[in-house]
Amino acid sequence: MEIAKLALRNLTRQKKRTLLLGGAVAFGLMIVTVINGFAAAFVKNVSENFANLAAGHVFVEGVEKSATGKEISIVHDDNAIMKAALEAKIPAKYITKRSSFQSTLLYAGKTAQLQVSGVDFASETFLPDRLVFKQGGIEGMDDRQGVIISEPIAKRLGVEPGDRILVQMKTYTGQQNVGEFAVAGITFDAGIFGNMSGYANKSYVNELLNLASDDYQAVGFYLPSLEGMDKYGADLRAALKEKVQVFEKNTATNENPIRAMMESSKKETWVGTKYRVFTLNDMLSQVQQIVNVLNTVSLIILIILFVIIMVGITNTFRIIMYERIREIGTMRSMGMQRGEVRNLFLFEALFLALGGAVAGLVLASIAMGIVSLVNFGLDTPLFIILKNGHMTFRVEFWRTLLDVVIVAVLTLLAAWLPAKNAAKLDPAVALRTAK
Repeated sequence: MEIAKLALRNLTRQKKRTLLLGGAVAFGLMIVTVINGFAAAFVKNVSENFANLAAGHVFVEGVEKSATGKEISIVHDDNAIMKAALEAKIPAKYITKRSSFQSTLLYAGKTAQLQVSGVDFASETFLPDRLVFKQGGIEGMDDRQGVIISEPIAKRLGVEPGDRILVQMKTYTGQQNVGEFAVAGITFDAGIFGNMSGYANKSYVNELLNLASDDYQAVGFYLPSLEGMDKYGADLRAALKEKVQVFEKNTATNENPIRAMMESSKKETWVGTKYRVFTLNDMLSQVQQIVNVLNTVSLIILIILFVIIMVGITNTFRIIMYERIREIGTMRSMGMQRGEVRNLFLFEALFLALGGAVAGLVLASIAMGIVSLVNFGLDTPLFIILKNGHMTFRVEFWRTLLDVVIVAVLTLLAAWLPAKNAAKLDPAVALRTAK
């Protein structure tokens, strides 16, 4: 305890030097904490925003095979799905039933690719609140052939609300078909998801797909939160498997689970409808890979920064040792053991690391707080990574604790050699040495 008190006193004796080294530690940890906070919130924000686009957290798709072996996406009868959902105790706030197709829109000689989702606006009452319109609005969807498109698509075609555009697509069995849409509303730029943020009335989409009015292609269960979606997905798959044919989920490889199910279905044969059960996390598995890259980058940055800082700490502690050489000799002559001298320097390094870490976390909190106050608006292409137009951060306790431990260990390693050399000093030689 006395050694620790002495170490604290020594740090306060050289305030400028302590502040300089502590500031370097704080800066390194601040940068890494901000990156980690962004990465953690990135997944949550993307998941929440994408859940709104996809209309759910847990999904079931029906797949049939034609006589030629072509896969057909369709759900004729969802009784088994709904019973399985009850057995799995899915706490769905909304249940969405959608049909969709990939289309080519044509207007005045211009074309644009758009994935159009057929929506039952009477039941998907949450969707209008999620759409931010630049022109037009949801009232335009009273027209059975109404369509909502994103700003980039509208600019590419040069259309405004009220314009009528041709749509080329394929029916659910693969035949070419043509229809006509009336632009009801134009939403703000959805960034990389602009080509999949088109919405039309499900009744008209089904007509273009040659589906019966009650048929659809996928059902989504919109949960109260992101928590537990994988568990609910697994429970739903297990319950549904007892009633109908269900594709197995391959988790043995790093391949996207949905793509793996699609690849395996090409090799399988079956009669009737077989179902794919997947979650939002399966759809966004690549987002998690991005976060893993960010976490790896932040760890590399932390190590690089502290390798540089370690050089400064090592040199500084060498200087400190030479400055205190007679003081060390005095303490040794008064009975202080070699291990206590070494520990004195190591305690100084540890307190320096912990003080810098606390300062770094405080600075990171201030920086993240300031950035989170900036309103980027709902009309930014970055909206998919934002929450209500604001950038958010999520500091994870265990990750932060790991970073602090790494900082402390690296700082102690930097001070180890000077501390060891100080402990080896002969008291008599040290007392005779001039500074």
